[in-house]
Amino acid sequence: MKSDIEISRTTKLLPITQIGKQINIQEDDLIPYGKFIAKVPYTLIDEEKIKKSNLILVTAITPTKAGIGKTTTSVGLSLGLTKLGKKTIVALREPSLGPCFGMKGGAAGGGYAQVLPMEDINLHFTGDFHAITSAHNMITALVDNYQYQNKGTDKQLKEIVWKRVLDVNDRSLRYINAGLGGSANGIPNESGFDITPASEIMAVFCFAESLEDLRTKIENIIIGYTFDNQPFTVKNLGIAGAITVLLKNAINPNLVQTTENSPSFLHGGPFANIAHGCNSVLATKMALTFGDYVVTEAGFGADLGAEKFFNIKCRKANLEPKATVLVLTSQALKLHGGIAESEIKLPNLEGIKKGLKNVEKHLQNLQSFGQNVILAFNQYGFDTTEEIDYIRNWAKENKAFFAVNNAFTQGGEGALELAKTVIEVIENQPFTPLKFTYELTDSIEEKLTKITQKIYGSKGIILTEKAKNALKKINRLGFQNLPVCIAKTQYSFSDDASKLGVAQDFEIHFEDLIINAGAGFIVAVAGNIMRMPGLPKNPQAQMIDIINGQIEGLS
Repeated sequence: MKSDIEISRTTKLLPITQIGKQINIQEDDLIPYGKFIAKVPYTLIDEEKIKKSNLILVTAITPTKAGIGKTTTSVGLSLGLTKLGKKTIVALREPSLGPCFGMKGGAAGGGYAQVLPMEDINLHFTGDFHAITSAHNMITALVDNYQYQNKGTDKQLKEIVWKRVLDVNDRSLRYINAGLGGSANGIPNESGFDITPASEIMAVFCFAESLEDLRTKIENIIIGYTFDNQPFTVKNLGIAGAITVLLKNAINPNLVQTTENSPSFLHGGPFANIAHGCNSVLATKMALTFGDYVVTEAGFGADLGAEKFFNIKCRKANLEPKATVLVLTSQALKLHGGIAESEIKLPNLEGIKKGLKNVEKHLQNLQSFGQNVILAFNQYGFDTTEEIDYIRNWAKENKAFFAVNNAFTQGGEGALELAKTVIEVIENQPFTPLKFTYELTDSIEEKLTKITQKIYGSKGIILTEKAKNALKKINRLGFQNLPVCIAKTQYSFSDDASKLGVAQDFEIHFEDLIINAGAGFIVAVAGNIMRMPGLPKNPQAQMIDIINGQIEGLS
């Protein structure tokens, strides 16, 4: 089979005007970025049309080294639904350069279920990430200048909590000293970098529903504290207008196409382990405006991405998904079942049975939100009929639906079973309004306890002294009614990445609680999770090159 990039190159792309025409977006409404990419003005969103559309979430079991194929499944499902005559749009996040040049490679799907043009999407695309990075760092530069210009006065801030961001994996920048080299170079201070997907600007960008709303959210961002312990915001600095200007073009969702020339919106890109993990509200609502079926995804496993999708994004944007697809593979099940990585391609029904404990926990969690769940089994050539039949029967016994997915090798044709199952669920199964894990009126400790106990299966939570002090500040300033966004390892239900399957007898340790007043949630940092990832021993960047005018190594 051809590589992802070979498939991407050999796919004949349609002009983006034709993609827009498929879903009744007029050429005059498109803002073209070349022949095959365009931005679509968010003002075209129609709340009445949204109510008539069907939103489908794609999530996954706990990720492993073997990969799961969630984005490929999302794209493949949209292709299958389109083949069945449904007007379907897939709405995804934009890839970050960090993983693309680090450990994961690209993030535009795979095989014959991709969004295209793959090289552009995985690299600079329409510049949204650069705009977000620039906006974030502009705030940093302006607050540093404020400190410098007000040095020694009562206007100077006691504490700055706003750091810097960069869209690369660079562990050396996690903690830095800035302002060194004498008084002409600023005031010496400790700072650091997060990766751009963890920026509060990214979260604000993904939750904003208009340019005016974006500005209001930016104004509310807390960048420091005064000597009388009051929050100092972007509004106090008087720069919200300037920061909004940097994002005025980026705010419009990006329209591209799939390997089968159907429409896709890509917009925003927070990670689910260190941020809220969903594409922008505007892109989702744009897709719901112009599509009858909309497929979207939430990052990493359902304990992270799906939990935040439901408890934060859906709550804020008043969205009601009609069904959830939970993606799994035999290799991932065997790893969760304790089978050695070297043996996961060999038949092993006992390993499958043990690994299904992980699926069971995710399934119960999704059902607790009121969702009808379809298990999507991404099939490989070495999977046995016995293994697949066992999982199919197990799904039925656990009140879930099941479908084999071969979109990676066959495109939409390979996703027909999955698409038919999703349609069956949406059209014939009872719909239950979304149930949240916690109430906004719960205390921060109650919210964290409910998530960790109900979703992760923990015994409870432990707050460090730093987190306890942060909690006091949250309560003093009146932010206790915000939802919580837990930053935690994606590889385990616990905060210990080595505990695969379903972790038992554990507590979640929270190191810090960070107020994201602009985005409208509290970031709760669990375990030793880093908001600036590092690079692996052999980063993907070593494989990327340009040869005879063509990019190689993106995957």
